[in-house]
Amino acid sequence: MTDKSVAEEVQSLRQQIRHHDRLYYVDATPEISDLQYDRLLKRLQQLEQDHPDLRDRDSPTMRVGDQPVAHLDQVAHRVPMLSIDNTYSRDELQAYFERTEKSLDGKPIRWVMEYKIDGVAASVRYESGRMVLALTRGNGEVGDDITHNIRTVRDLPLILHDNGSVPDVLEIRGEVYMTNADLADLNVRQAERGEPLYKNTRNVTAGTIRLLDPAIAAQRNLRFFAHGIGEVSGMDADNHMEFLRRLGDFGIPPTPDVMVFDHWSDAMKAVAALEDEMPDLPFEVDGIVFKVDDFANREKLGIRSKSPRWLVAYKFERYEATTRLNQITVQVGKTGTVTPVAHLDPVEIAETTVSRASLHNADEIERLDVREGDVVVVEKAGKIIPKVVRVEKHLRTDDLKPYAFPKRCPECDTDLVRDEGGVYIRCPNPACPAQLRQKLIYFGSRTGMDIDGLGDELVDVLLDRGLVKTYGDLYRLTADQVAELNWIRLRKGRDGKEIEVQVGQKNADSLIQGIDASRDRGLARVLASLSIRHVGPSVARIITGKYHTLDLLREASQEDLADIHEIGDRIASSLHEFIHSDVGRQMLDDLAAAGVKMTDPEPVPDDDDQRWLSGKTLVVTGTLKHFKRDEIKKAITELGGRASGSVSKNTDFLVAGEKAGSKLDKAKQLGVRVVDEDEFRAWLADNRIHDA
Repeated sequence: MTDKSVAEEVQSLRQQIRHHDRLYYVDATPEISDLQYDRLLKRLQQLEQDHPDLRDRDSPTMRVGDQPVAHLDQVAHRVPMLSIDNTYSRDELQAYFERTEKSLDGKPIRWVMEYKIDGVAASVRYESGRMVLALTRGNGEVGDDITHNIRTVRDLPLILHDNGSVPDVLEIRGEVYMTNADLADLNVRQAERGEPLYKNTRNVTAGTIRLLDPAIAAQRNLRFFAHGIGEVSGMDADNHMEFLRRLGDFGIPPTPDVMVFDHWSDAMKAVAALEDEMPDLPFEVDGIVFKVDDFANREKLGIRSKSPRWLVAYKFERYEATTRLNQITVQVGKTGTVTPVAHLDPVEIAETTVSRASLHNADEIERLDVREGDVVVVEKAGKIIPKVVRVEKHLRTDDLKPYAFPKRCPECDTDLVRDEGGVYIRCPNPACPAQLRQKLIYFGSRTGMDIDGLGDELVDVLLDRGLVKTYGDLYRLTADQVAELNWIRLRKGRDGKEIEVQVGQKNADSLIQGIDASRDRGLARVLASLSIRHVGPSVARIITGKYHTLDLLREASQEDLADIHEIGDRIASSLHEFIHSDVGRQMLDDLAAAGVKMTDPEPVPDDDDQRWLSGKTLVVTGTLKHFKRDEIKKAITELGGRASGSVSKNTDFLVAGEKAGSKLDKAKQLGVRVVDEDEFRAWLADNRIHDA
C-alpha cells in the first residue's frame, strides 16, 4: 500500500464517520449498526497510529480526549450569554404573550416552542467551519474555556458539514446534557470502583464539562442540543426556524420536536401535547421555552439587564424519590393501547404516596433496561402522573431477567400489533373486553356524554351481568334492571373509613335520568365520546362546525375532512376510517336508533349578526350555578368570542360567579366591565350585549 493510498483511505474513513455521526446524532436515521461504525473507527485509529504524519486534531479519533489542561481559562463572550426569564404559572405565561404582542403594536407574533433541556448551558464557536472555542455561560459576560471537553461530545462536529455555505464565524448556544440511560451506566462503573454515585444528569454534566482531563469527559458520553445564536458572520437567517434548519445542514443537532405557531393561544394549547411527549424522552426536561421566531421582532423587543424580552421559560416543579419496582403489568386502554405499569414499594413524593408509575411503552422499558426487582428513581415533574426516570443498575442483582413484553392481549388473547412507524403496541380487537370497559367509562365521563352515576364500579357490574355490550345498550337500560343488580358500593364514611353502601331504586332512577339527559348532547359530544383516535372534544366541535349532521359527515370524503382548518390528514383519516368501518357504522346507527341526537345546530356564518360576541374577550371566574365551566366557554366561542384565562387591559368582560377572587379585583382595577351569571344568561336569552 502506497503512502498516497493510505492518505486517501484515511480521508475516506474520516468522511464516512462524519457522515454517519450526522445521520445518528442529527437526523436520527442511522444507516449502519454500532458494530460497523466501531470497525470504521478502529480502522482509522490503526492507520493514524501506523502513520503519525497523517494525524489530525480534528479527526473523529480525537474524541477520546487530548492532553489534560493545567487549569480553565476565563474568556469573554463576544456576545453576552444572557439567562431566560421564568414563570411557573399559565396565567403569567399568557400575560407575557399579551404584553409582548402589545409591545409590537398588537401585531400577531409567530412563536417557537421547544423543550427546556435540563443540562448545562454552553457556547460553541466555529471559524471557517472548524471548532475553535467552547465556553460555559459563567456570569454571562465571561465563561470558562471548556473546548477540550466539548471536543469529546460526539453530537458536535469538529468540522462543519460543508454544503457550500459554511459561515466565516458561527457561534451557537445550547445545552450540554447526559441521557438517563448513560447516567445509570456511569453509576454502575462508579459503584464498581467504590466511588460516589451521581444523583442526577445535570450534576454530573456540570462537573464533567469543567474537568481538566478530557479523557474522563470522553468516557461519560455527554450530548449537545443547539437552541440559540451568538456571533455569526457569513450566514443569513431571518428567523429562528430557518436558523435551526441551517444548523442541521451543518451537522449540528438542534433541540428536537420544535414547533411554531402563528398565535400564542395556539402555542398554549399545544403545551399539553408537548408535556405528554416528555415521559418518552431519553433526557431530562424541566420546562418549555417560547421564543419570538422573527429576528427583526427580537431586535425591536430588545433585552433587559439579564434576559431578552423575546423569550420566556415555562418551568415545572420537579420532585423525585428512590424505591423498588416489584412488578410490571400491562393495561389495555380505550383505543387498544397496551401500557406497561410499574408497581412500586410505596414512596412519598411531593406529599403524596406513589405506588404505581407508567412505563409508557415497550420502547421505554427497553431504553431504561428496567426489570422487576430493580431499584428505580421515580419523578414527578409538572404533571400528576409519576414516571420512572432511570434504573439504579449498580444495585441490581445478577438474577434479574429482562422484561418480556406480551405478544398477545392479556384480556382477549388477540395478537398485539405495533403502530406503523410508531412506538405504541395495541390490541386490534374492537370487541376486547378491556377496551369496552375503558370506552364505556370514558363515554359516561364528564368529558364524554356526562352521564351522572355511570362510574367505574357500575360499568364493571353492568358488564359482568351482561346487561351492556355496546354504547346503545346503555340507552335501553331500565331503572328496574339497575335496581335489581343488588350490588354494593364502597364509600368513605365520615371517619374516613370505607363503608359498604347498598345501591337501590333511588340510585337506579338517578342513573336512568342521567342517561336520558345525555341523549340530547349532540353530534360533537357523541364523536368525542366514542374513543376515536385523534378525535377529542375540540376536534369534534371543529368538524361538526362544518358537517353538523351525521348524514353530512358520512357524505364527506377524507379529503373534505382534511381541508377543514386545524384538522389535517391524520385526524381526517382516523375519523373517515371509523365512520365507514363496519364497527363504526353499526355503533352510530345503534345510538341513533336508541334516540341519541346525531345533529348539532347548523353553523352560523362568520359574518352573521348573530355572532354578537365577535371580537370580544371574556374571562370567567368564580363558582357558577347554571353553567359548567366548559359549557360557558363553549357558549362564548360559538358566539364568536374568545374565552381567556386571565384578566388584562384587552379583556372586554369578566363573568363573575360566587367567590370571585383576584381576577375580579384586577378587573375592577383595570376598568373591565363585570357582569354576573344572571346578566350573562339574559344576554344569551336576548342574543345581544345589554348596555351597562
